[in-house]
Amino acid sequence: MNSEKKPIAIWLLICCALVFAMVVVGGVTRLTDSGLSIVEWQPLVGTMPPITQTDWDELLEKYRTSPQYEKVNKGMSIDEFKTIFWWEYFHRLLGRLIGLVFFIPFVYFLIKKQIDKPLGIKLTGIFILGGLQGFMGWYMVMSGLVDIPHVSQYRLTAHLGLAFIIFATMLWVALGLLSPIPAETDGQDTNGLRRFAIGLSWLIFIMVLSGGFVAGIRAGLAYNTFPLMNGHFIPPDLFILEPWYRNFFENMTTVQFDHRMIAWILMFTIPVFWFKAIRTNLSKTTKLACHLFLLMLVIQVTLGITTLLQAVPIHLGAAHQGGAVLLFASSLWVSHRLRKST
Repeated sequence: MNSEKKPIAIWLLICCALVFAMVVVGGVTRLTDSGLSIVEWQPLVGTMPPITQTDWDELLEKYRTSPQYEKVNKGMSIDEFKTIFWWEYFHRLLGRLIGLVFFIPFVYFLIKKQIDKPLGIKLTGIFILGGLQGFMGWYMVMSGLVDIPHVSQYRLTAHLGLAFIIFATMLWVALGLLSPIPAETDGQDTNGLRRFAIGLSWLIFIMVLSGGFVAGIRAGLAYNTFPLMNGHFIPPDLFILEPWYRNFFENMTTVQFDHRMIAWILMFTIPVFWFKAIRTNLSKTTKLACHLFLLMLVIQVTLGITTLLQAVPIHLGAAHQGGAVLLFASSLWVSHRLRKST
């Protein structure tokens, strides 16, 4: 590894850690119904927190114009408002922090000429995705400020999915800087494992998107039993909405069923992948990545089942969302270790 590239890799991994924190805080913000507490988008002015009682009174007065206050939190006290405000405030502040932590070192490395053209294009793309994510966050919040006091599950899922894309892109680039040469020699066994690993990474990403819809319509509050759904493997009300495709995005039963089915597939396929990997002549680091991948599956499945059985308490729901990031990260590490030689 080029020693000049190591600081860039470390910087990107720090940004990944901040995105992980952002996802977890975002989960708490959603679970505490805090996301609609700030009804304005002020990228610069909004950085300053309320200090005086007048500041708080003005913010509460603005919140009182929102559908959430009128239909859900009518009569909310200033202390109750502060609780939901701070979660949304820190979520937005963390987003701004990520932007600064990415942009300032990016400019520094450019000035020092430590970023070549191919890497510069990748990093510029990541920066653009970050800006798009800020807009997507506000676009999501806007959907809950008109008539209906909750955000669109479609916009929430897009917001969550984009966070995972940004995380994956930064992690992949960082891993490429730390290990510029593929770890494994191309061969029949590794080619099959590589395709298997990449397929699992995509499946985990699809499961994340399905989890976005679960969160968006609160499908985790229904069917709090496992392994069956209130005594059914296939519940009877999967397709009660018309047209039929709406059920995959708006029917609590179908949305939770889909999330469960993807989980079941991963519960069987990741151990199969692990078993095939440890029987293949791979490096110790690659096998360590495979072990971590399997361990994260066990942890995430345990968190998912416990969260469901406990009807989604805040701490478990947030931990489950964070676990999804770590499971995804472990799958990307395995896929990167098995990547094809160029």
